[in-house]
Amino acid sequence: MFQETVDFIKSKVTDIPKIAIILGSGLGSLSDEIENKTIISYKDIPNFPISTVPGHKGELIFGTLNNVSILAMNGRFHYYEGYDLKEVTYPIRIFKLLGVETLILTNAAGGINLNFEKGDLMIIEDQLSFFAESVLRGPNLSEFGERFIDMSNVYDKNYIEILKPIISRITGKCHTGVYAYMKGPTYETPAEIRALRVLGADAVGMSTVPEAVVARHSGLKCIGITCITNMAAGINQEILSHEDVKETALKCENYFKNVIKELVTKL
Repeated sequence: MFQETVDFIKSKVTDIPKIAIILGSGLGSLSDEIENKTIISYKDIPNFPISTVPGHKGELIFGTLNNVSILAMNGRFHYYEGYDLKEVTYPIRIFKLLGVETLILTNAAGGINLNFEKGDLMIIEDQLSFFAESVLRGPNLSEFGERFIDMSNVYDKNYIEILKPIISRITGKCHTGVYAYMKGPTYETPAEIRALRVLGADAVGMSTVPEAVVARHSGLKCIGITCITNMAAGINQEILSHEDVKETALKCENYFKNVIKELVTKL
């Protein structure tokens, strides 16, 4: 199954990059900055899932960003869409087999840390996923990695240090923090947010962690960037909606794009 997908992609693209980027909700406009593009629709790729969430176009894009060869997923897959976690993370396995070495994960998330504001960027330094099944549950895919994997450096510490001054210069401030993964599609209750804060979470969302775990299992280096698109439930009494998430992400898209464009030149 993996090989069929890899062979199809290689039949469409000759230059396979070392860097892959997954674009989160409302952040897909970075695709407009990619030059020399080859675009493959997910629906045309054998064994690939289809994005069903508004704001996720469902395109695999090969090209150059700031003269660096990259691969971008304009739209990701989520557990709450009805996919199992092996389907959600299928593209990461394909990236590994294609020869990708570095994965840039982006997402839109709710802010738990009271020092955050809507529109801030947070570098993910660690993650929580107590409330979801492991994406590695079941028979181990030994061709990718070992049964038991160390998770102490999921988000590459050297990459984090590279990214900090980039975000600080472009946005005027830089946050690092812990991203908590929840299954969705409901937003969290105020009680859940209070619990997550006690556990050490700074932001919460419905993606990224399964992809990061599989990237780690497959030997890919990861860096994660969260756009804080709203404050989480119970913090300021606002009604949460996906439209507001997309709207806030669009407001920070210019500095988000500048951050990614500079980052890829330094990885």
